[in-house]
Amino acid sequence: MESKLAVSNLLEEWKTVKIRLENNFRERNQQGTKELMEQGITLFIHFLHLTNESTAIEGEPVPFGQFHFKPVNIEERLGFIQARPNLFHSFRQLSELMVEQEKQYVKKTIIKKSSRHDA
Repeated sequence: MESKLAVSNLLEEWKTVKIRLENNFRERNQQGTKELMEQGITLFIHFLHLTNESTAIEGEPVPFGQFHFKPVNIEERLGFIQARPNLFHSFRQLSELMVEQEKQYVKKTIIKKSSRHDA
């Protein structure tokens, strides 16, 4: 239950960051965009870990290969975003990753529930 609350809070925080980023890009305001993108990337990585019942360790590489629930081509896509956080395309890609990870989280929850019923 604790992770469900953590995911809910994380998605709420992402919604706020996303709105601020949308405004920055709409107004062509570069100030603060990189910091907001870095915040969004951190939220995504945390979400990835939560979904896979893992703990994110700051400064450690993300163990993509150990994760069962993750978006397709995650390493390449996240690498692109991290290398170019000021691009609108990076923002769009990060938004898509969040949506895809949310689907992965729901999928994991359904699998977990059905395995409890089978037991």
